[in-house]
Amino acid sequence: MKLKNFVEELQWRGMVHDVMPETEAHLMETMRSAYVGFDPTADSLHIGNLVPIMLLSFYQRCGHKPVALVGGATGMIGDPSGKSAERNLLDEAALRHNQECVKNQLSQFLDFSSGAENQAVMVNNYDWMKEFSFLDFIRNVGKHITVNYMMAKDSVKTRLSGESADGLSFTEFTYQLIQGYDFLHLYRNQNCTLQMGGSDQWGNITTGTELIRRIAGGKGYALTCPLITKSDGSKFGKSEGGNIWLDANRTSPYKFYQYWLNTSDDDAEKYIKIFTFLDKETIETLIAEQKEAPHTRLLQKRLAKEVTTTVHSADEFEKVVKASEILFGNSTSEDLKTLDEKTFLDVFDGVPQAEISEEEVKSGVDIIAALAEKTGFLKSNGEARRALKENSISVNKEKVSDGYTISENDLINGQFVLLQRGKKNYFIIKVV
Repeated sequence: MKLKNFVEELQWRGMVHDVMPETEAHLMETMRSAYVGFDPTADSLHIGNLVPIMLLSFYQRCGHKPVALVGGATGMIGDPSGKSAERNLLDEAALRHNQECVKNQLSQFLDFSSGAENQAVMVNNYDWMKEFSFLDFIRNVGKHITVNYMMAKDSVKTRLSGESADGLSFTEFTYQLIQGYDFLHLYRNQNCTLQMGGSDQWGNITTGTELIRRIAGGKGYALTCPLITKSDGSKFGKSEGGNIWLDANRTSPYKFYQYWLNTSDDDAEKYIKIFTFLDKETIETLIAEQKEAPHTRLLQKRLAKEVTTTVHSADEFEKVVKASEILFGNSTSEDLKTLDEKTFLDVFDGVPQAEISEEEVKSGVDIIAALAEKTGFLKSNGEARRALKENSISVNKEKVSDGYTISENDLINGQFVLLQRGKKNYFIIKVV
């Protein structure tokens, strides 16, 4: 495979924060191996992990070999970089389970199985750290790095000078040595010469290059990307409900899609370069078209399509578009009934609900009672009759009139009925 200029690719995408001198020339000489570390303390990655994932993916697409390191050992310790407290420590069984889940998600972005020379590999630092005794570690690794060197790292200084009464534990203080040793180990065993990560990892990465120089007499390289921020100052990757996960069971494809669709124009212009594989010409055309007609939200729509398709699949993307049209377009009762329960509840998130017993629905519930007395959706039977007379009431997106009876045939997923007054006023009946 012909090599492409990886550093140049990242630069136009706005993905370079720091890069060690000579890295670009080093990568243009021949295929190289580079690694990024991932925290395995959950069974899913979230969109905060997408930047390092994209780093590896662009790296492979430029002809190089990506190494995804799952931090089984470091996940048992906790990284002080930018954090105010230690992580929860997991047992080995949980870490192994999480590792498999992470690999499945990375497989959406990286080729682990084609047999190509630059096929990605996954490693777990627990595999080489678990037999490493404390005495061996401080004798063979610790003696090569001074405390002065470690104290000078920004991640350590930030924690020591912070207001937290907990300070920095010895466990966390040693984190940079362990991450540094990972780089040395991969340099020796995977011919890995480059480590990449977020800008907050620069100190840990350069500790690794120092160990490679002092212990192996070799040269390691470092590249970091900026930490992603939102233009309004809020944290990227978070919603009101918390993290936006890559696992569909944690964050539905619909909510995932909506997160990207709702980005601001400024953020969409930045994100489409970082989180999609679209080429420079295509992106520049989209940006120009958006500036001419901002109301079309072309950037947001294309961004949401590309990321949702990559993470979840083209089929899931089609489903979420259909779900979006159900809320905002001219959909039918049959369209509603194609939604699974989670997507239905996501689409109508925040819509008020009332419960009606299954027995009542089997017997049939008069539409006026369903609108007023049984649910409180409308204030009175009189208001319900007026709304029906105005032809403004729908059941499951279908207009109904006075005399209509809600029955089992109206149930969505066997348990929901969607009432609607006008275009935007919704109410859900939940059958229990």
